[in-house]
Amino acid sequence: MAISTRPELRISQVARFPGLRALAWDGNVLYASRGYDLLSAVADDNPIRWQTVARYSAPMWRNLTVRSRLTLRLFRDGFHALAVLSSGHLIAAVPGAIIVRSPGSRYFRVSHKVLRGNRPLHIAVASNDHIFWGEYFDNPRRDEVHIYGSTDKGATWEIAYTFPQGAIRHVHNIVYDEWEDCLWVLTGDNGAECQILRASCDFKHVYAVASGKQQARAVALVPTREALYFSSDTPFETNHIYRYSRRGILSQVAELNGSSIYGCRVGEAIFFSTMVEPSAVNRDRHVRIYGSADQASWDRLLEWKKDIWAMGSFQYGNAFLPDGGNTTNLLAITTVAVKKDDLQTTLWRV
Repeated sequence: MAISTRPELRISQVARFPGLRALAWDGNVLYASRGYDLLSAVADDNPIRWQTVARYSAPMWRNLTVRSRLTLRLFRDGFHALAVLSSGHLIAAVPGAIIVRSPGSRYFRVSHKVLRGNRPLHIAVASNDHIFWGEYFDNPRRDEVHIYGSTDKGATWEIAYTFPQGAIRHVHNIVYDEWEDCLWVLTGDNGAECQILRASCDFKHVYAVASGKQQARAVALVPTREALYFSSDTPFETNHIYRYSRRGILSQVAELNGSSIYGCRVGEAIFFSTMVEPSAVNRDRHVRIYGSADQASWDRLLEWKKDIWAMGSFQYGNAFLPDGGNTTNLLAITTVAVKKDDLQTTLWRV
């Protein structure tokens, strides 16, 4: 279906925070990072006041590179993912490590060193505060790929599931589904490596619901009571938003201007962002936000133009949408590698 050029879903900007990256919601509390400091704020307060929660003591050289926007982008500094447990523990991904902050502590500690790749893209929290993340690394030889899990609030990690050699390139995301009490595992990147799998929370039962095509190459997936919504992330074909109903019916619901790797839900509204990753198909140099109030009609809501800096070194233009459960009517967006709004978090009332 065509994207409306006159959005029916209305959003209005209510706040702007330079230098912050939004990471995760916990009800009405938004967590964000500035370098290797983690902050939080009650997002529906007026005015919004940020407080420092904890800090990660990064290697000395990273404490230098994180101070500049361009070197932060070049070296992929800072926090990249965060999960909030009901116990108050915080689990985060930083370059080369999974780190944990216990309730009341002012510092994160390393609980697991990431030996393949730089870090996972996301961290999932299932029932009973069980935590999972999947390996994300270049993997040119298509070695086996692991999903790690922790049942002790991130203190220790064990391999929960292994994709055999040749099965996939890497894991894009793991998403917990509260309605079915299961996990959705998204993998890539080529041919049969592109899979959307349903897994029980103990990984004893894992099966694919979509696979083998670039449109099953996904990073962002948003569960709702009636269906799952996911966006494709392919440089080879036009990208789309899809609906996978609880009855197992897959349908294409909207066309996107580029690859998409972030999605979220605000109330009943669903949002996906696109990135600037030019290819023969994806030629648009704008980051965009798409949204739907009813999941039937989708609107193009916001856009930013890619900045002048080289993409391979200084990152693709993108809009990060935080993980977690959001009970407010606010949409949080962090833009990177775009003109005027590089490394800025904005809040929008939906």
